[in-house]
Amino acid sequence: MATQLINNSPMGHALTTDITAQVAPGLLRSAIDTRITKIRPSSTPLDQISRIAGGRHCGSMKVEYYAVALKKGSSYISSGFKGAEIYSGDTVELQVKDITMFAVSDTVLFPTVKTADGQPLTGYITEVSARSITVMPTNIGLSDEVDKVEVPMIPMNSEVVRMGRAAGELDVQTTPYTTLPVKRNNYCQIFKSQVEEGLLQRLSDKEVGWTFSDQEEAAILDMRMTMERSFLFGTKSKITLSDGKDVMLTGGVWHQAAKEFHYSNSASSIKEDMISMMREAFSGCNGSPRKILLAGSSLIETLSRQEVQRTISDNHRVTKWGIDFDEIVSKFGTLYVVRSEVFDLCGMADAGIVIDPEYITKYVHIPFTADRISFSKQGVRNTEGVVLTEASCLVLRYPEVHMRVLPKQSAA
Repeated sequence: MATQLINNSPMGHALTTDITAQVAPGLLRSAIDTRITKIRPSSTPLDQISRIAGGRHCGSMKVEYYAVALKKGSSYISSGFKGAEIYSGDTVELQVKDITMFAVSDTVLFPTVKTADGQPLTGYITEVSARSITVMPTNIGLSDEVDKVEVPMIPMNSEVVRMGRAAGELDVQTTPYTTLPVKRNNYCQIFKSQVEEGLLQRLSDKEVGWTFSDQEEAAILDMRMTMERSFLFGTKSKITLSDGKDVMLTGGVWHQAAKEFHYSNSASSIKEDMISMMREAFSGCNGSPRKILLAGSSLIETLSRQEVQRTISDNHRVTKWGIDFDEIVSKFGTLYVVRSEVFDLCGMADAGIVIDPEYITKYVHIPFTADRISFSKQGVRNTEGVVLTEASCLVLRYPEVHMRVLPKQSAA
């Protein structure tokens, strides 16, 4: 690592934090974040995870990023097909709900549509239009002895699964794979907290060892807890005050998650709902096999009624990111569960959110700083103060791998 002379002087200087910030900005940031994360991490799990993972510096208060997802694996027929008798090798045209996921030379499978011998219908896409795909059936009437074949009825909302592409021996090219990221944005919010102590208060003897540093720690904890609420449920907006000053408010991850699951509070369906929740959280999104569930107390109570069985085990406790999690292990994936005070406080004790820690990013415009101010020297008041500041936001880069969890009565 290259070194740099301070003020270009060959003479030695006492190294101070001010000089370090000037010569090597960001050098002390990790140490500050490490100290902050030790202040009651379980009270702010979302901020804790994002802070330990490290933030990306952004040069503007408005963060623009691209949310990318892989093509979906299946779609549905939007208009039913009555069935038809066609010549062997001919095609049928089928309308689908999501045309963007299909391309010429894709093979497709219809899991619920059975041929005469009881096998799922398969086909080869020969053409793709604005709303429909042209499919050549591939597992009926392939014999040269058959002139006509019977294509079975394909009801509306029948699933059509995208399979591997098939090319001929002399084919050099195929339809290009295209998936466009969606450009999104969020605002960094300037979070602040201020601590002051009068000169006489500082000089007075205390019955207990309550110092200015203790006040700072309490202020940081309160600041982190309010930031946690904004990171979860904040609404992205930009407001202008009466004095013309603009204030940016960050958008929470609750509004960014693309998936949603609704469970029942009925004691008879808890086991089934929990299995379905695990399936929904880990299936069809290409996310990590280990995710985090931040949950309110009522949802935790509902999950606690789940009996341990062979398919789901919830009797393990692990510590990660400085937080104690209850580990739920299933055949779909592993879920780290922790109660979040924010959900109870915000009136959502029966809700939660499944977060994939691999695909959550913290953008930081102003790193966490503690600026000491002497108001007495400024002639304002006889106090010494510390102003805590951070401008940051959280974004979900792959919204499909994160999921809101709500009771069924809150489906609306």
